[in-house]
Amino acid sequence: MHRLDWLAVVRHGLSTGNVTAQDAEAGGAELIDIPERDADVPLAPTGRDQAEAVGRWLSGQQPGLAVVSPYLRARQTAEIALGSIPAEIVVDERLRDRELGVLDLLTARGVQARLPAEARRRERLGKFYYRPPGGESWADVLLRLRALLREIGEDHPGGRVVLFAHEATVLMVRYLAERLSEAELMAIAHGTTIANCSVSTWARAGDRLEPGLFNSVEHLHRHDAPPTRQEDVNAEPV
Repeated sequence: MHRLDWLAVVRHGLSTGNVTAQDAEAGGAELIDIPERDADVPLAPTGRDQAEAVGRWLSGQQPGLAVVSPYLRARQTAEIALGSIPAEIVVDERLRDRELGVLDLLTARGVQARLPAEARRRERLGKFYYRPPGGESWADVLLRLRALLREIGEDHPGGRVVLFAHEATVLMVRYLAERLSEAELMAIAHGTTIANCSVSTWARAGDRLEPGLFNSVEHLHRHDAPPTRQEDVNAEPV
């Protein structure tokens, strides 16, 4: 990764699943009524507007490579944002969203009500190492991201690369790029909700990637695309 000249991570635009999940959390429901499997959840109309605003920002950054999560909401964000930008586009399953296993489609209230033992186990282990049955921990996500970013750095030395992915990806890339500790990452995660179509960037400084933007939505305001923030879906950033 540190062989790159510039790296950006874009969280996907507002999806129909985000809207449904926010409504479920706000209404005190235990289940999130999303008909599609997670990989097939599309962008909401606002998410498409947000992706267009990202494209206007990206047009001035000249990325040479875009690596995209296979999940529909991320692919649609990339397709809209990249538009006429002549970047190579690669879809890679290692950028998929974090898998929640038995917690999938449960609100924070639903986890407490239906899986109290899992809620206690998560509280004891912490978000970094807690792995829900059938799902992934943050450490598991880091394993696939480490491999992907090392490969990108080796194949594109000096490259300018943008990733289109998910909330957890933004946090995990920051952990890797800035060589954070678990405690430092958790402090950021507890104090930050990664916004839809936010941009986070790092640029080469010597042998390191130094942080630039983090969770920035200034481009959305500039182009009249309303920023949104995901609520506490499944009590985990996803």
